[in-house]
Amino acid sequence: MDVRSQVRDFVTTNFYVPDPAQLKDEDSLLDLGIVDSTGVLELIGFLEEQYAIEVADAEMVPENLDSIARLVDFVGRKKPG
Repeated sequence: MDVRSQVRDFVTTNFYVPDPAQLKDEDSLLDLGIVDSTGVLELIGFLEEQYAIEVADAEMVPENLDSIARLVDFVGRKKPG
């Protein structure tokens, strides 16, 4: 399973997404109310555990974590190798 599929599966399984098929990769998870501040911490925990990366405090910003596409790009930049 690729990173995009894994992240999408985590978001749609662990958070309330009324219609997962309608959620676009670029949709803001915060603006849609899918993820709140606690949810962001859950996302970070998932990323750190799943991809063996460390998310620094300065990286905990919407530009990295506010959509499936941004999460996937962030993981791509952080993954070793």
